Amino acid sequence: MHPIDLIRKTRDRQPLTEAEIHFLVAGAAAQSIPAEQLAAWLMAVRLNGLSLDEIRSLTLAMRDSGVRFDPRPLGKTAVDKHSTGGVGDKTSFLVAPIAAACGLHVPMISGRALGHTGGTLDKLESIPGFRTALTLEQLAAALRSAGAAIVSQTLDLVPADRVLYALRDRTATVESPALICASILSKKLAAGLDALVLDVKTGSGAFLRDPAEAEYLAALLVSTANAAGTRTIALLTDMSQPLGSAAGNWIELLEAHNLLRNQRSPLTEDLRTLSLHLAAWMLHLGGVADSPASGYFRAEAALADGSALDRFLAMIAAQGGDLTIFDHPEAFHRPAVTHSLTSTRSGHITAQDTTTLGWAVQRLGAGREVTGQAVDPHAGIHFHFRTGDRIAQGQPLATLYASSSGQLAEAIPLVESALIWSESGTASAVAAAPIVQQIIDAQRAAAILAPIAMR
Repeated sequence: MHPIDLIRKTRDRQPLTEAEIHFLVAGAAAQSIPAEQLAAWLMAVRLNGLSLDEIRSLTLAMRDSGVRFDPRPLGKTAVDKHSTGGVGDKTSFLVAPIAAACGLHVPMISGRALGHTGGTLDKLESIPGFRTALTLEQLAAALRSAGAAIVSQTLDLVPADRVLYALRDRTATVESPALICASILSKKLAAGLDALVLDVKTGSGAFLRDPAEAEYLAALLVSTANAAGTRTIALLTDMSQPLGSAAGNWIELLEAHNLLRNQRSPLTEDLRTLSLHLAAWMLHLGGVADSPASGYFRAEAALADGSALDRFLAMIAAQGGDLTIFDHPEAFHRPAVTHSLTSTRSGHITAQDTTTLGWAVQRLGAGREVTGQAVDPHAGIHFHFRTGDRIAQGQPLATLYASSSGQLAEAIPLVESALIWSESGTASAVAAAPIVQQIIDAQRAAAILAPIAMR
């Protein structure tokens, strides 16, 4: 086989065989196919898509491109959660310890910043000493110790995704349902999960803004994962504004820590509610709650009694993180530049371009422009409003933290342009979108995909 022939086939909308897909994936894992050819194939996929059979073949080929983790000897049900990415999305830091506190194991293989969205690993690595690159033996030890671990791919675990993931970020091929599905599930299935809960975002901050496209992706993920033997459900959730009040690296961890300490705020209720819904489904699919409703009750109890906080701190300690920074967070958080952005007008904020806000966060130094670039652990934005709020002229809108004044100058216009206002004095008619918009199980997924499979 020759890569250029396969690029041409996908470019011309001709289906690839399972053997051809395995050839491409093996070439990516071994880095025997040049990056420019892989990039060309990714762009062909982004423009033309793949069939359902091709997507399933790609997912399983990527899963099998390296070693796989087996959590069964640890003696507990292995459950995980994955989000398709958003701005301020820090639910992993809440749901993993909640599920662990309720008796499950959570072997979470996560990623780095991609496009306008932050990376779970980048956020965790803002903790001094925290190690995300664990061997499979160290992952097992962390699960025994803390019940949850959030780690990166090892060199041997899903190596094809590591190569393709980095290329997608640099070639404007992120927003492809086929590639998103294969990337997410290859990592999750390689972790040997018994069950998986997916948080598929829709709205102005999602990779797939169109609700129909997000619904299709959710169905694709659920169908593919269940076919591979992992009990899976997807929640279609709102990403029309940042989740919680913080978007960045360290400041997101601190916000999650505050919620684990039962410090609630109107600006973070959406984050708390979504985390509890996700944890509820994890507990239900994991067999420790007989329904999502009872799972929600158990998850909320784990927050209230401090057991989830204990698991969170145990996870950080198990992965080498310095816990003392949570004792005096104000002493640790020392950004190079801080700016308070105030409103130049009065009125209601009726909507937000959340993708633009995500790019502002990345431009401040929280993300990277090239693979391997260091990120600033202190960069980010604290938002002081929610969609629908009435804002007075001179009122603080956001606090920005940056690595340099130049980055700050680049980010401020992005924040300002992302806010959509009503006329001054007009009463707000904005109703908050429900944080969970739809539950997609295997039956619903089959109904969504049936017309596509028949084409």
